Amino acid sequence: MPAVAADVVFAAHWWLTVQTAVALWSIGMSALLGLAAWASRSATPLAASTGALLTAGMIFSTVRFPYQPWRTALIPILALLVLTSLATRMGRRQKEQLGTAERRKGRVAAQVAANLGAAALLSSDAAQGWITAQRWLPRLGPALIFAAALAALSEAAADTVSSELGQVLSSRPRMITTLRVMEPGTDGAISIGGTFAGAVAAAVVSAAGAWALGGGWILLAICWSSGVFGLLFDSLLGATLERRGLLNNDAVNFLSTLSAAAFALVLLSIISHRIGV
Repeated sequence: MPAVAADVVFAAHWWLTVQTAVALWSIGMSALLGLAAWASRSATPLAASTGALLTAGMIFSTVRFPYQPWRTALIPILALLVLTSLATRMGRRQKEQLGTAERRKGRVAAQVAANLGAAALLSSDAAQGWITAQRWLPRLGPALIFAAALAALSEAAADTVSSELGQVLSSRPRMITTLRVMEPGTDGAISIGGTFAGAVAAAVVSAAGAWALGGGWILLAICWSSGVFGLLFDSLLGATLERRGLLNNDAVNFLSTLSAAAFALVLLSIISHRIGV
């Protein structure tokens, strides 16, 4: 959070002196999304503020000329927010009976940071500069530099939607490592319905990002497949390290978004060498 906050402060100051509209739109839309999350009880006030800060960092990092607010990270983040909010509300009574429903006050700051933190860090100037400098990632355009961050966002959407809808769509999830039938909400347990819903959510966020950033089908395919990979990796961590008490859910979520980003970079390297992106 300190690293992202510093980036946002410097970016806001720079854009205020160069093109004020960029700073006002980026900060204003981020604050509006944060207020919407808090007003809808999707997040606590601190969590909403955390989300707004992370959102501002990603929006600033994807500003291109000529400037259009809808051609930034705002669009995939908005898609993620809508999908996860709807999924959390669906079948709430059933989740309450199972004891797995999210708390009424919404997500806390640690949960928001765990889901969006990796994407915000990977979209920072320092991370994008490092990605650009890698020889095994040749000739990347501005949109593809954001592939790792978009993959992390896709995984975050896939994980939340899969978890929330899986409890509603299936009463007999199976442990990913042993295929034994488990109770809904068990760490590491997956279902066909929940996994499919997560894959769809990853596709929606990836498509939104590819459209907004102009990355085309290459960006969409990389980020969608990476989001699905991260979703399965999340379940694997849940079935092993989380069940043994070595990781909590926030750590699992953060590592899963990082795994999606890493997978995206590997795919990006393979594709860029084969077809000369």
